[in-house]
Amino acid sequence: MNLRIGVVGAGGFGRAIAQASARHGHEVVVWSRKDRELLDPIQTSTDIRSIRDCELIFMAVPARHAIEAAEQLGEVVDGRHLMVHISRGLIGPELRTITKVIAEKTVCRRLGALAGPLVADALAEGRPSGAILGTGFPELTEMVRDALGGSELRVYDTPDVVGVELASATVGFLTVVLAYAEEVGVGPSTLAVLATRGMVEVSRIGQTLGAEESTFMGLAGLGDLIAAVAGDERPEIRLGRALAKGATLSNAVGEAGAYIEGIEVAAQMMEHARRLGLETPISSTFVALSQGRISSDDAIHALMERRVGRE
Repeated sequence: MNLRIGVVGAGGFGRAIAQASARHGHEVVVWSRKDRELLDPIQTSTDIRSIRDCELIFMAVPARHAIEAAEQLGEVVDGRHLMVHISRGLIGPELRTITKVIAEKTVCRRLGALAGPLVADALAEGRPSGAILGTGFPELTEMVRDALGGSELRVYDTPDVVGVELASATVGFLTVVLAYAEEVGVGPSTLAVLATRGMVEVSRIGQTLGAEESTFMGLAGLGDLIAAVAGDERPEIRLGRALAKGATLSNAVGEAGAYIEGIEVAAQMMEHARRLGLETPISSTFVALSQGRISSDDAIHALMERRVGRE
């Protein structure tokens, strides 16, 4: 089935989605606020009306731009459109998800969130990979599989949309934590503790917002984290290493070569948990560490000296 696909955002993931879709024979138009030139046959435009006739729309912008992008989409989309976002971010201390923002700003209701161990370079080049789509609409799952899948990308699905969005967002900062810890010399056993307890911490927060615990242990959460630490060289890894070597946060972000949403997510989750009376030792320690308020030695010691309870 040949589709007309719209991509909102011409960053790394936006370009990768466009390339993958075009490679599968679909007609693709990429909307961006700035003029961008992409490889033929991908169309580019700075006019949001250019995606009005698209059947499937991928929104690939950081969470900080999601409200503005959704408002602009609200001017051109209607109930015919199916929409999927790819973002590792959340909005505000109340942890608003991107699908909620899209639902508030547009009349689109057939929505989904794409996450998991999906790296832009692998998607663009057609290397074997996997992803998880959070959606309650089977027709959206099939359309995404047609757009991106085939033998190159296995797209699984789950109705736990909020779980996919929260798990994906939290993997971002946990990846930075593990890269940091590995760079300062932490051993495999301690890394395993940080990874597993980190996922437990964020899954507890996710459950307060209606997410299912199992989603955090699947492709959207633990699966994505395994891919990151196994060496897929995503920007969060570079950020964690740079921080461990003594770079300031702003310089480390520059070395990472991309905008890292996980930094904001950790602070947002910490504030949300604080209001609910939940403990977030890993999130809180990471925030203090990234702000230069504690040293790496103090951070590791603080985490390892906490009272041990039942898993």
